[in-house]
Amino acid sequence: MWFPGWRLRRPDAPPGEPCQVVGDGVVLAANSPAAAAGVAVGMQRRQAETLCPAVVTLAADPGAEAAAFEAVAAAVEDLVPRVEVVAPGLLFVPVAGAVGYYGGEGPLVARVAAAVEAAGGPGARLGLADGPFAARLAAESATAGLVIVPDTRAFLAGLEVAVLNREEMAATLRWLGISTLGALAALPREAVASRFGSAGLEAHRLASGEDREAQPRPLPEDLVVEERFDPPLDDLEQAAFATRALAHRLIQGLGPWGGAPHRVVVEAESASGLVRSRTWRSADPFGEAEVAERVRWQLRAWVESGGVPGGLAVLRLAPADRSDRGRQLHLGDDAASELEAARALARAQALVGPEAVLAARPQGGRHPGERVLWHRWGDPAPAPERDPRAPWPGHLPGPSPALVPPEPRLLEVEWDEGLPERVRLGSRWEPVLAWAGPWRHTGRWWMGEGAADRYQVVTSVGAFLFEVRDGACYLVAVYD
Repeated sequence: MWFPGWRLRRPDAPPGEPCQVVGDGVVLAANSPAAAAGVAVGMQRRQAETLCPAVVTLAADPGAEAAAFEAVAAAVEDLVPRVEVVAPGLLFVPVAGAVGYYGGEGPLVARVAAAVEAAGGPGARLGLADGPFAARLAAESATAGLVIVPDTRAFLAGLEVAVLNREEMAATLRWLGISTLGALAALPREAVASRFGSAGLEAHRLASGEDREAQPRPLPEDLVVEERFDPPLDDLEQAAFATRALAHRLIQGLGPWGGAPHRVVVEAESASGLVRSRTWRSADPFGEAEVAERVRWQLRAWVESGGVPGGLAVLRLAPADRSDRGRQLHLGDDAASELEAARALARAQALVGPEAVLAARPQGGRHPGERVLWHRWGDPAPAPERDPRAPWPGHLPGPSPALVPPEPRLLEVEWDEGLPERVRLGSRWEPVLAWAGPWRHTGRWWMGEGAADRYQVVTSVGAFLFEVRDGACYLVAVYD
């Protein structure tokens, strides 16, 4: 079941106007007026706004989207158990047993469609095929209602290789004259695996109508992880912190077996004894960050729908549909060091709190303090407030400073005919060995900021960036 415009089903989306949803600078969804102007999913935000200057841009909010989608998932689950949520707006349902129970595919689809519409989710497209890959493509090909695929391999044969979502592989296949999945499936599997590796092997299986195969060796069943809370948690921030630790335990437990789950069953038990369960699915094996993210979304959906009365007493995660194929490391990868670093950061976060362990990503700006965007380690990195690829005329030349104090500090500088001569560091005066500047910095006059002159100076004990404004000198940054 697929809802093409689910990301745009939000109260702040203006009806009848061009509108797009953007995440990490990329268009994730666009309504019909925006699409008519040339806006397409996957396009860069700047390109989309150039094509359609009147488009209204909304920031993606996966948590809110998951919370809104919970009612639809619950309505389907009332009819068919084991609903697998891939993302808000897309879910898979195994219907082999349900078709017999409800008397055929037609009655089942009619019941599901009616339940979804009653839950506030009209506009669903349904695809029925062997395996999630073909079912998703069938749903995308449905203009409305249901598309039933009687022969999965024949259905896939006429589709473009672009549906594999591997641009580099698709480009190479086209160059070789292989433009459809049918032509790809006709190639010897060994030859495709030799040319493209594990990615080519998976692509050939999908093109042949085969979804993920059975596990080559059994994995242990006692890998469920859970956490009990006394007193029960009623704060989403506390619950989000607990999900990271639980996701770490889940993935770590699978590590010795070289396995990773394609599905994770999230189970929450409230203080009143109510147990809620939901399955999240991914085409690729889940990692620790992906598991924590999905669990946070699901908890938010349950809390906002009143589904955890009295607070969260038990949170349980169970891996399902596991794969022990592992992953091919790059030559320079050091998995052991990455794991040790993650453990150390998780322990530090537990000791000093989640707000005290931060990660950084670059963003645009003219001032050194503006060019870094901080966020909590383990959380998804937010989109930069300013484009780091923009030219930013007037910014300081490199190298960038290593330390930027939160607020500029007073600095004593001795001048000789307008040139910096000495700098006072603590109780000592250090002679300036070299200097550069001044660079004129025009402040934000509309906010009452004045202009300042910036200088870079080098002394025997270090290099510094300071600025002169209102007759005083202020330390702005320190170079390593």
